[in-house]
Amino acid sequence: MKNNDLLVAGVLILTAGTYGFRWAGQLLRTRVRFPPRAVELLEVAAVVLLTALVAVTAFTQGHGSAGYARPAGVAVAGLLAWRKAPFIVVVLAAAVTTALLRFVKL
Repeated sequence: MKNNDLLVAGVLILTAGTYGFRWAGQLLRTRVRFPPRAVELLEVAAVVLLTALVAVTAFTQGHGSAGYARPAGVAVAGLLAWRKAPFIVVVLAAAVTTALLRFVKL
């Protein structure tokens, strides 16, 4: 098999698996019940994982520190999102904050 054939086969297998999991979720929704404590833990786990992803992305670049501009931009975005600002305002404010801090080299 050529590399392209392996790539296509891999994509098709992953596609079938993804649709299979999604379909199984719909079929099993009424049959499988999780205890309330497990549901709470799964909800908290999702928040923790997303927070960890944001922290790693905001504070590191490669193997070192990202400096001060990127974390400041993420903090501004977080504050505006928490205050329920429109998404475009959140993104633009974060970008402007990061750009200005990089411009003044803080």
